[in-house]
Amino acid sequence: MEKITEKVLLEKGSPRTDKLEQIKTLNLSKMGLKLQDLPVKLLSRLCSLERWDLSGNRLQEFPKKLELRKLRYLDLSDNQMEDVTTLESLSSLEELKMDDNFYITVSDNYKLMVLLPNLRIYNSKDISTTANHLRFVYRDNLMTRITALWEKSFSLPDPITAEKMSSLEKNFVNTARHQVKFGPSSVSDFTKWRVEILAKEYLRSLTEPKEDSNSQECAEVKENGDVSTPSKRKRTEAASGINLMPRKQLRSDLPASPVQNSPLKISLRPKRQSETQTSISPLRTDRALSTPPKTQPKAETPRRSLKVPQTKEEKTPVERRKDSSKGRNAHVLPITKTLNKTQQPVRLQPLHVLQCHSKYDSSEDFSTQLWACAFQPCSEFSGDGGESRLVATCGGDSLCVIDCETGVVMKKYKVPGEEFFSLAWSTVLMSRGEKAPAQLCSILAAGGRRGLVKLIHPRNNVAYGEFRASRKSLSALRFNHQQGNFLFTGSYDNKIMLWDIGGVDSSYNFKVVQLLVLEVSTTPLHICLPPTSPSTQLLSACERGLHCYNTQLSTNSTTKSRSKEMEITFPIYEEEDDDHDYHTIDGLSFLTDDIVASKSHMHGFIYLWSWSRTRSQRPDKRGGAVCAVVLAELQWANTEIPYLALNTCPDRAYVVCGDNEGRIWTHHVPNIQTTSCQKEKPIPPTEVLEWPSPMRKGLGQMEGPSINSVAMDSELLYLVALSDKNLVIIWRREESS
Repeated sequence: MEKITEKVLLEKGSPRTDKLEQIKTLNLSKMGLKLQDLPVKLLSRLCSLERWDLSGNRLQEFPKKLELRKLRYLDLSDNQMEDVTTLESLSSLEELKMDDNFYITVSDNYKLMVLLPNLRIYNSKDISTTANHLRFVYRDNLMTRITALWEKSFSLPDPITAEKMSSLEKNFVNTARHQVKFGPSSVSDFTKWRVEILAKEYLRSLTEPKEDSNSQECAEVKENGDVSTPSKRKRTEAASGINLMPRKQLRSDLPASPVQNSPLKISLRPKRQSETQTSISPLRTDRALSTPPKTQPKAETPRRSLKVPQTKEEKTPVERRKDSSKGRNAHVLPITKTLNKTQQPVRLQPLHVLQCHSKYDSSEDFSTQLWACAFQPCSEFSGDGGESRLVATCGGDSLCVIDCETGVVMKKYKVPGEEFFSLAWSTVLMSRGEKAPAQLCSILAAGGRRGLVKLIHPRNNVAYGEFRASRKSLSALRFNHQQGNFLFTGSYDNKIMLWDIGGVDSSYNFKVVQLLVLEVSTTPLHICLPPTSPSTQLLSACERGLHCYNTQLSTNSTTKSRSKEMEITFPIYEEEDDDHDYHTIDGLSFLTDDIVASKSHMHGFIYLWSWSRTRSQRPDKRGGAVCAVVLAELQWANTEIPYLALNTCPDRAYVVCGDNEGRIWTHHVPNIQTTSCQKEKPIPPTEVLEWPSPMRKGLGQMEGPSINSVAMDSELLYLVALSDKNLVIIWRREESS
């Protein structure tokens, strides 16, 4: 890539001159340029520039402060443009080419027509009629609805202060974005973006009537999706519903407000926020309610088995802890050893309660269950190693991608008749043609009752393919973190399969190859790959035990069926009787490269055990069983409700698991060592996060549901929990003073 200097501009420009100010045409195509390669100060001297070719580069956005008042033609085709609002400064632009920019959506096209008032030719087509409709007719319709909303529900504060106006603006704009509807759902992102701008303009006009309404518009990109989901447990309570459309948004452009952009609002009892957001998210259907059935259904009805009512005696230890204090932070227990600042336990506060997987879009659906959630890897955000704030959740017939900070459902995907039970993120290569280099992109895989794996590229809002992994329901998905195109699927036909899903090309063509079949004696509930050897070993938490497999691929054949290498047992198995079966392992995750956290719903605690020391007990034998080398036991709820999955945050040394009363048990365990056994006495939780008790309109407070799954980002800035009542709960870390 050649550095852009005055000499380069003079060589690439015409007419031939020795002054930048006299250049009228400039060709900087196919130079591999990125945003940082365009020096704004130097380019601003091109005051006579009329035509500019920037095609075939790697631009994701245009320099925001670059004003070229005479520029009439711009070619940005074959780039990687994402944020079209950065072109707003080119107010004189009449013709624009944006072909072969994979992330540009219909909503982005509409935004360009509004932002560029003189734009007539777009991608070689005359768009004058459409542009004028958007600039005037569409705007007037939206403004009429915004005005009606204001007159119905809002008024200026008395007296008018900056603080009150700021709060009013946030509330009004947020309400307008979610209540003002106009136009087709396929451009809902554009509509909400435009509504936000117009709502701010309208509010300013009430206090500053002479101010120009063409204020600078914010860059938010959303994409369309649908809303609806089946159910799982049965408890029905109501809350006001809102239809959320998926949206694409750059990480740097995400709204700063933590509370203003969520779809539904359910008031949270815990005081610290007067407005806590409520959006909608996915769930799993198939588990009984407060009095679940004891009969076990067919294997292909995932997650329905083993629900047993809990007796008062079994609840007593938990209830005693609850009665000891009514505050949600009452269960903070001291860590005995002195910790470094990075080892200090975190404090979490509830931020959003979302309801986004409702069956038939009903606000009264509190029976759809949510089953799996995972944070997007950071690699596709900005490349700066920043934390991820997007979490994917699934359940019912839909899958959502949620921005944890704002509570906005960014994307939503619905498959009528499906019921999603598992999802997983990965990063694969996307080819962009013969001359363009391949680039990494984050994808989602999701599966459930139909036995199909759906492959989705959320950033471009494309569900680009599917393949059949089983004739029965899929219970677990897991990508190899060292080889992102390798996907393991667990299914209710007692098999775990390894697939090579490859990458994708610019047309989203892909190829799937089956590499390995592992024969499991029972239904796999979780698949875990050792951090240091993800390509050779696999752990599977199953309905009947914890099994280990050798997944080393053979060079002799592409597909090979194998049975388990060994079973890992636990001391509590010796206490089993006719009424207590402790073999169901429904929680499994690595805390470090060697320490594993696992649980059974009937144990009342979580085991931390050494993977290396457990395996070393029988290094030369195959088959059979070995007892886990337990390092510590973590206190957890007394419950017989299964499938309450635990999760870990290795960077923060946290183990987290929800219970059947809406609480989140957090354990900060930075001092567990593989060399010492600490299992003599269960370690109490560092903190138990109480159920935030959302208030439903007309129905009062909602009781705590079962927490089916939890997820944390790598820095534990956010904690996300999924319930069996169609609710996603998001906690945010409280920064220490």
